[in-house]
Formats: sequence, C-alpha cells, structure tokens
Amino acid sequence: MHRYLLTTVAVLALGAGAALAQGEGEFPAMLAGHAVMPAESFIDAPADAPDDLKTSGKYTTGKRVDAIGSVMGKSYERPTGVSLPFKGQPLQGHSGIKKMADGTFWVLTDNGMGSRYNSPDSMLYLNRYKMDWAGGKVERLETIFLHDPDKKVPFRIVHEATAKRYLTGSDFDTEGFQVIGDTIWIGDEFGPYIIKADKSGRVLAVFETVADGKPVRSPDHWAVQSPGAPGATYTNVNLRRSKGFEGFASSTDGKFIYGLLEGPLWDAEKKDWEKVDSKEASRILEFDVAAEKFTGRYWQYVFEQNGNAIGDFNMIDPAQGLIIERDNGEGTADKACPQGTRGENCFPDLAKFKRVYKIELSDANVGKPSARSPIST
Repeated sequence: MHRYLLTTVAVLALGAGAALAQGEGEFPAMLAGHAVMPAESFIDAPADAPDDLKTSGKYTTGKRVDAIGSVMGKSYERPTGVSLPFKGQPLQGHSGIKKMADGTFWVLTDNGMGSRYNSPDSMLYLNRYKMDWAGGKVERLETIFLHDPDKKVPFRIVHEATAKRYLTGSDFDTEGFQVIGDTIWIGDEFGPYIIKADKSGRVLAVFETVADGKPVRSPDHWAVQSPGAPGATYTNVNLRRSKGFEGFASSTDGKFIYGLLEGPLWDAEKKDWEKVDSKEASRILEFDVAAEKFTGRYWQYVFEQNGNAIGDFNMIDPAQGLIIERDNGEGTADKACPQGTRGENCFPDLAKFKRVYKIELSDANVGKPSARSPIST
C-alpha cells in the first residue's frame, strides 16, 4: 500500500494579472498544479554522521524505542498509517520553500517530531527539488545538512563532541529561509534565532532576536531556565513556546530580512499579549543583511482570529508581501468526530480557516499594523 502526502508546494493562478496591485477586495484563486511525494520517503544520514542519526523518531513516546516501525504515528487519537522509528531521515515535514531562477525549489525541513525534547535524532537540512507538474511527481536533486564544525552556535548542541557537529531538531526549529547570494539565512522558532549558513550547510553565525532593544526569548531559548517551583513563573521570557520565526521573507533586493513571529510578544506593563483592537498582533522584525543586526524597525501583523497561526510569508515587490494565515485544525466535515469526542477514525478539530493576505510594509506604517487585504480563502 502506498501512502501519499501532498508536498508543501502549491501553485495558485490569481484571477487577474493586476490583482496584486489592487488595494482591497478578494480575488479568485485556482490551483494550477501540484506534485505529490510519498509520505514514506526517506534519505540516509551522511556517512560521517553519528550512528544515532542513522535512524530517527526513537524518542517520541517519552522513552527510547529502537525497533523500526514499532510505534504507530498518531494525530490526536487518529492513526496516520505511518509507523516509527524510521530507518534514515524522513523527507516529509517541510517548513519553508523558495523557488529559484532555474525553476527548481529549495525546501527546508522542520525540526522533526514536534518539539526539542523528542527530536534529538532528527537532522536539519534543505533539499532542492525539481517539480514535475504534468506528472505530479517530485525529484530530489541535492541535500544540504546543517552542521557547525566551527562552534558558531553559542550553546551546547546534541552532537557537541563530534567533528562535523550535525544539527538536530533539539538544537533548532528551522521554519523559514532565504537564499541571498552565496548565503542561506534561516529563521528559527526555539530562540528565536537567525542562522547564517553557506551553501554547504556550514553555520557561519547565529543571531539573537531583538525587539525594542531587548532580547526576544521563548521558553526554549538556551539561556532560559524553567520555573523552579510550583506556582513560579518565568522571569525572562516574552514569547510563547513555538511562537518564534515562522514567516521569513526578504526584500526583493536582498538587503533586508523580515522575520515574522508566529505569536505576539508579552506586554509586561499591560500583563497581556500585544494586541490591536483586542486582536493578537505579531511583529515583523527587520534585519539588515549587510550589517548583520536588527534595525529596530518593525510592523505588526494583526491576526483575523486570536489563536490563528502563520503558514508562510514572502515579499512580492519592494513594499508588498503575501502571508498565509490559518487555524490549527485538520480534516473535513464529513469525517468530524461527534461533538466533544475523539476517535481513531475522525477529526476532533476541523480546519475552518486558511487565507492568503496581501500586506504592505512602508515607512509610513513602521511600528504600526501593516495594511492588508485578503487575496484568497
């Protein structure tokens, strides 16, 4: 039996050529093509990788499991049909995509199994793919594994004592990237951090995120300690876990990176998350590529619904970008679980919201909500 999962690539044909230049209104969008990758697609770890990386998914149950394929994967209580641990590293689990001038696509892996605690055997890497839209197939052309032999990462990594120092999903949660010249810039969700690497995957630098002149830190930042007693709270955290960089765009001239946090910052004075008219607002932080530092400029992205998440973000011209906003549900109404229940053959939390918004980043709205209009639903 072949199990398939749609890749993160989708091509939308917008209804009018000038649609993106218009200010308001919704525009029809039609799927022009798609390519499918089998869910059970894997790649071998490099020959010089530690033995622990030759298999993956061994730590998803709370204790080590070595027997390949002995644990059924689940989404809520629903079996996915794919069992782990895996022999090799899974190709699925995409978190960022970039089309290149030659028509190929670079695609970035996610952190692995969902958190830093269950992903120490999940490698971090990028694949370059050729898409066969007519045949609906995906061809992998090359792979770049992230590694840190020069010890640029400022904290202890899983494979600290090895020569190549391959990075894993317990070190970073890679969510978005941009290729600028000979450099790959990657947005991380744990710290959150920005990672600078060359085209071999060698880490050149790691940058702390700064907003309002202060560090941005989630509970997964390397310098953060968890509260030491029941009832205690974090003292140096201003971002939820898993709400670091999700969207990661660059200016069309490659001079700036625009990192979009997936969640709002904590407003210590108001003792609440940053909001605009009661709606949660995440920051789009500007990073100067040449100076290698945050400029201090930002824009706010106001969510349509509190609790929604970011799918991806890219600029389409010097001032405008597209952002995918979605909820966290999955499944279709015909397979919904009865109200208040969960089961093996139904979905308890249906997908209800996914929308593409056009936003504007201009000098006039720095530090304010970015102007936006829906493109498709």
